[in-house]
Amino acid sequence: MRCYWLAAAVAGLSLWASCCVDEARGQPTRQDVNGLALNYYTKNTNCTRAETNIRNLVRAAWELDPSITAALLRLVYSDCFVTGCDGSILLDGERSEKMADQNQGLRGFELIDNIKQEMESKCPGIVSCSDILHLAARDAVSMAGGWNYPVFTGRRDGTTSNVSDVDLPPPTISWDDAVAYFSSRNLDVLDLGTLLGAHTMGVANCHYVHYRIYNYNNTGLPDATMDCRFARQLAATCPYKPRRNRPEPAVFLNPTTGASYNFSNSYYANVLSNEGVLGIDQQLTTSRDGVRIAEEYTRSFKDFRRFFANSMNRMGRIGVLTGKLGEIRPNCRFTRANFPH
Repeated sequence: MRCYWLAAAVAGLSLWASCCVDEARGQPTRQDVNGLALNYYTKNTNCTRAETNIRNLVRAAWELDPSITAALLRLVYSDCFVTGCDGSILLDGERSEKMADQNQGLRGFELIDNIKQEMESKCPGIVSCSDILHLAARDAVSMAGGWNYPVFTGRRDGTTSNVSDVDLPPPTISWDDAVAYFSSRNLDVLDLGTLLGAHTMGVANCHYVHYRIYNYNNTGLPDATMDCRFARQLAATCPYKPRRNRPEPAVFLNPTTGASYNFSNSYYANVLSNEGVLGIDQQLTTSRDGVRIAEEYTRSFKDFRRFFANSMNRMGRIGVLTGKLGEIRPNCRFTRANFPH
């Protein structure tokens, strides 16, 4: 076991042992414990340019719409935390995962479709939809200012997708419950505090923050942990009474970067200033662990980028299918059995 910088940076962290990590946690090894590997397509298939081709397609999409980074990160989370990182969120169907209330507003499906079509034209039946999703998210993060981190690949695609399996928690979840939820997926408090940093970009519809502005815990008052000036700023976009016959407005999860969709550590500075948008964002400051993580990442963007990459790879191991499990879909919206030839 090796203790990396964070062991010192968060000395006193109640889950300090989670910061003493093996090589797979602190520095990726070539072969992952879940059967995944770095450079899987280069070393094990004839689709040696898969990652390069995917990156080119992501760049074209990102240059047209940089918000695709936030969309892809949400897709990865929505996929991995339900039945594992098996691409089940991509499957169509009246009762598929994408139909769950928690998944309304998901975007990025068309980009994944385009990439899959390109992969099938160059090397059919080799590159999985689940790997495409993780590689595309990595590429978009790096284009937005994050690290171009190595991604473990070799996933295969799941063959089922059921709305009843979706148990993604609401943004009102408490810190302790969020820690428990992550723990149920073999992720720890460091992963939670780090992956919340994905909220450095993206938007949230007003109904997710309305209660914090106007009626926190049925008090008829704003959330006392929210900066008053910031509460007024949110209220200007999210009125008490929704405007009739108008689309629901949305607020940026990180007003500092806003429409630029830059990957930065300013999210953590905002939270420490009591300017977290979602309830779970501000919950970061309700525990000693969360505060120490936020303070460290506010001090060092380099550390945030590095450990965000680590936690993305750790999340990317949840419930993966490898070897002869699952399948390689010809189309990410359909299983092989349901593919409309």
